[in-house]
This record gives sequence, C-alpha cells and structure tokens, in this order.
Amino acid sequence: MEPEVIKAELVLPTHLSFKRMQMYEKYPKGQARGRHWKHLKQILQAENFQNYPPDEPNYVNIESPPSMHPCKRICDLTGFEAPYFDPRTNLRYASADVFKLVRSLPNEYVQRYLALRNAAVVLK
Repeated sequence: MEPEVIKAELVLPTHLSFKRMQMYEKYPKGQARGRHWKHLKQILQAENFQNYPPDEPNYVNIESPPSMHPCKRICDLTGFEAPYFDPRTNLRYASADVFKLVRSLPNEYVQRYLALRNAAVVLK
C-alpha cells in the first residue's frame, strides 16, 4: 500500500524574520563584502579641503596652534609622571625610592639627565 499524500495549504514566506539572511541574498553578485576602508586620498576628496580657510587645521594642513594645556612633568629617571621636584639637583622624580636614587647620583650624572631635558645648569 502506498501512503496517502496529503496536500497542505501551508505557505511559508521566503524569508523568516528570525533567521539570518544568507550571504548571497545580502550581497548580490558583484558587490563588495565586509568593511570597506577609505584611503587618505579618498578622505581628502570627500571632505573638499580646498573650501576650508587656510588657518583651520585639517588633514592636509597639519600645523595647529600650540596646546593650551600645560605640559606633563615626567620623571627624569623612570619616565613616569613626576609630581615631585628636587630643588638641590633640579631633577623631577616620581616616588620616594627614586628620590633616594636622585640624591645618591654623582653631579656628573645629574648634569647628563638635565642635558637630556635641555635644562642643564651648572650645579655647585
């Protein structure tokens, strides 16, 4: 005996909202897939930098006014931010351990550290 074939009148939509869209539906043939990155030349053309005033900084004119914020004080030995300053050697330091090292440095080394920072002075 052959099983009876039952015709159902259930029609499913071609795309179910809870299912992910297939790649071939999302990107038909010939379209790019994924993210498209712009080159600097494309950014410059899109922004019409010729219409900007010459004193306003943009991608072409990288000259900008000096910063209004004060420069950060950096420890001369460690490179960390230095909240402290030694008045005897004029070196900046970040912690008490570095301060002990600063005080134990010979005058020749102190002068070299100050020369790196362009703050070299003759110490007595």
